[in-house]
Amino acid sequence: MKSGNASFSASVIWLWLVIAAVQAEAVDNMEGNATSSERPIRQSQSLCAGEQEYIHKRKQVVLESLNSLGTNCTADSVPHIALLASGGGQRSAVGLVGTLYQMEKEGLLDTLLYLGGVSGSTWSMSSLYSDPKWSANMDRAVSTLSGPGVELEQALTWLDERSKEEHFSLTDIWGVLTSAGIMKQMDLRHLSDEASRNASNPYPIYSAIEKHCFSDGPIEGKWFEVSPHEAGFTELGVFVETSLLGSKFQSGELLERKPEMDMVKLQGVLGCALAHEEIIREFIPPWLNVLGHVDGAAEEYLRVYNALDKLVALTRSTIKDPAALSDLDKLQKILKDKVNHNESALLESKNSEDRRSVFQQWSLELQAAVEAWSWSLGDGTFKTHVSLLTKQVLPLIMKWEWGTTANFLYQYQDSTIPPCLRSQERFHLVDAGLLINVAYPSFLGDKRDIDLIIAPEYSAGNMFETLTLARDYAAEVKKPFPEIDDKILEERDWPNDCYVFEGKEKEPTIVYMPLFNRRNCKDAEEFKAKMEEFSTFQRPFSQEKIEFVLETAKFNIENNKETLLREINKAALRRHKRLGRV
Repeated sequence: MKSGNASFSASVIWLWLVIAAVQAEAVDNMEGNATSSERPIRQSQSLCAGEQEYIHKRKQVVLESLNSLGTNCTADSVPHIALLASGGGQRSAVGLVGTLYQMEKEGLLDTLLYLGGVSGSTWSMSSLYSDPKWSANMDRAVSTLSGPGVELEQALTWLDERSKEEHFSLTDIWGVLTSAGIMKQMDLRHLSDEASRNASNPYPIYSAIEKHCFSDGPIEGKWFEVSPHEAGFTELGVFVETSLLGSKFQSGELLERKPEMDMVKLQGVLGCALAHEEIIREFIPPWLNVLGHVDGAAEEYLRVYNALDKLVALTRSTIKDPAALSDLDKLQKILKDKVNHNESALLESKNSEDRRSVFQQWSLELQAAVEAWSWSLGDGTFKTHVSLLTKQVLPLIMKWEWGTTANFLYQYQDSTIPPCLRSQERFHLVDAGLLINVAYPSFLGDKRDIDLIIAPEYSAGNMFETLTLARDYAAEVKKPFPEIDDKILEERDWPNDCYVFEGKEKEPTIVYMPLFNRRNCKDAEEFKAKMEEFSTFQRPFSQEKIEFVLETAKFNIENNKETLLREINKAALRRHKRLGRV
């Protein structure tokens, strides 16, 4: 009996231990799941684990590159070098490819730890990274720019699928036509796919801004960065996994996982400067550009015209049929004639309410003109495609909705998050170039601890503006930034091809390289003419224009190789000294 009882007791104990172990494992699993669901938002001013791991691996590539260039450093004193390309539409997209192509040829590309982009430069970045080994294959990137492009039918198939989604906006249309017509490819992968790649390429950081915070919120809530691992607000230090961008959140909890946006839509998000109303002021017809005529109602009318005009131009780049191209030219002429028809006498006799009514009527007339043109086309594939496009485009233009995505900070309980981010279920991500046309905010301060920034400048407008805006931003958020001698700003109308703004302690050194400059423009007049010839908002470049920008960007790197090498060496020495090794 005793033996039996002992055996029974042992069995009970063994069974209890098994049950306890299973329960403990279940609890652990529940806690793990709760942790991932309760805390999908990371709040920190440090790098996430995924980026840290990538950078650790990338430093080995950089170390080998530096040693081959004659720069001696150890694995733990590799300088942090970032290439930050400016925006500038197709000019910057093509220019960045030319810059990187020549850096590879000069043996400089693998010295880069990071590659950061804004606006048009993110178009070429997203295209480049579709090749996991693009750093060693820049010939492919150049050939893609000159490729046959994407047919309108393929673009519209993608657009038709997106139109069924909850957050369909003009960004989708802008993104697909940019991908198809300018970058000549439609990349359907997801950015988070790159999180598991090896470190053969610099680590990419893409930039946007939140539209409403840009207009009304504190500076800490404006800048938004997206990497293969995380997406979120740089200064606030709040991030979600990139695969969760667009999923539904409330009070910091993940409510519903949504599919991650593909790179086509992301290109639209990152490069839609047209989304901001102020850009429209650049396209005011002369008769309307007089004191008292340009008010909110006029701007609404002009944005309808400009959105239509630019989207027609992008559509044109996806079409080869001469008859269809001729039809699109007719539409652009119809639109231009309408907006340039001088109606100043009519406006002068109206009060503000009546003016608004007039402009609204003119907007409807623009829409009606597009619809009438569409119906007038001969029956066939082109008419079918255009009808589908106008059916999707026109209502969105009237709503003027861009970059719509679910807000992961909706009702997030933290006093550091501004109301413009906590109060809305959705936010609107648009072109970061509206704030600063270079991704300086993501690369200032301790987080990425950058020693050297190489900044090829493809921007329109005033030269040096990206630098002065970044300097002011850095002062406001208390981040280090090198000193800029204001005398240099006097050269904005005809800049040199390379400037070095040297960092002293924690400030990064900046090598600033304008695309058009004193080496390739004989005087200020030619500089101005080149900026106008390659303006940001125009029809997609001809092959001749693509080649010219590529060669100009390559030439700038070739001419300044020695300066770049010198500053790379100095960056390595600075980091060495900071570690107390000399």
